[in-house]
Amino acid sequence: MNKKILVLDTNVLLTDSNCIFSLNDGDIAIPLKVLDEIDKHKKRQDSVGVHARSIIRKLDELREQGNLFEGVPLDNGNLFVKGFDPFKLPDDLDIENPDNQIIATALSLIEENKESTVTLISRDINMRVKCDALGIECADYSSDQVIDDIDVLYAGITEHLVDDQTIDSIYKDEAVFLDEDEISVEPNQFVMMISNSNDKKTALVRFLNYNSPLKKIDSYKKGIWGVRPKNKEQNFALDLLMNPDIPLVTIIGKAGSGKTLLALAAGLQQCFGATANDCNYSRVIVTKPVEPVGKDIGFLPGSMEEKMLPWLAPIQDNLKNLMGNDKITLDMYIDEGKIEIEAMTFIRGRSIANAFIIIDEAQNMTKHEIKTVLTRVGEGTKIVLTGDIEQIDNVYLDETTNGLTYVIDRFKEQSSSGHITLVKGERSKIATLASKLL
Repeated sequence: MNKKILVLDTNVLLTDSNCIFSLNDGDIAIPLKVLDEIDKHKKRQDSVGVHARSIIRKLDELREQGNLFEGVPLDNGNLFVKGFDPFKLPDDLDIENPDNQIIATALSLIEENKESTVTLISRDINMRVKCDALGIECADYSSDQVIDDIDVLYAGITEHLVDDQTIDSIYKDEAVFLDEDEISVEPNQFVMMISNSNDKKTALVRFLNYNSPLKKIDSYKKGIWGVRPKNKEQNFALDLLMNPDIPLVTIIGKAGSGKTLLALAAGLQQCFGATANDCNYSRVIVTKPVEPVGKDIGFLPGSMEEKMLPWLAPIQDNLKNLMGNDKITLDMYIDEGKIEIEAMTFIRGRSIANAFIIIDEAQNMTKHEIKTVLTRVGEGTKIVLTGDIEQIDNVYLDETTNGLTYVIDRFKEQSSSGHITLVKGERSKIATLASKLL
């Protein structure tokens, strides 16, 4: 059986510093240029910086077991650092390019290990295309992949055919239960009950568990802080957002579907409205990931709040829309700390209690960042994660590996969380058409 040598690209180590232990297909080669590239990221305050510092520490610990140039033993092979021969690279490729130097390292290993299979592991699509063009075996690294296909991501809603009497019972507020043998439903999943004799006759309910009756959904006709739901999915979102027994809510949807507006309206209503005493939220905290987190914020002038304002402009727009022309009250709430504009960079180390936290654009967060935020949640706090998984700006993430998808998939079976996917754009006709056509 041929020996295998896996050559790791920089982005693999910056995505998962433990990959040198989880990859067990053979020897692991780290190009010398990769160490140089990692060094450039070690001071970053986001997850990339965390992985950069972590892999440097791990390699330093491995040095105690031997020489990294000659190779140090791992459970399923050896790990070594390898330089490159510049003459192995075709003249068409620029030798000063870091990616090309990593490719040259792989070509050197292929030349020196003719009896072995050399595979370059990279998350960079163009790197894999280059490798394929040069006849180098290549593969993606996807240990962070939560689901295989985004189409199977939990949507938070399902349909169920029932008889007319069942729907009538729901509207009469009679106890109606679901049969586990007939339908599989997750806690806090919404069910659209449809009459099997008349598909226009429906009832909207939320499932708690098989031992509890279905909960009929409030229509919220009077609105929440002036916001009325425009479709059933927005209605479901408000049901989750206004329920103090569900401390974690995730909402995804395309641009203009109302994610942020609904979350802010629910937060304002439960902190400052008539129902505030019922939920006991003392403040609304709004934030979003800065891309890259913890770096660009430092180059903007002013206080932390002033630095965050350009990144939080969409949230500010929604706040102004909800508050109408009452800018004085909005400024007063901010000055008194009842509405906080928080930088994601400084969430670590805090314990936030009795607050309504909204994290917008959560699809740009990694699994590590999302865990950091959720572990900051104290007693009496509700946290809402919103985002559009089709619009990801973080180059290290995609639809199946981002932190928002991770939370939706991992928490779907928990009674303390709820999720809904908003499918209709309600911002304007132009915004809806742009989302479809462009």
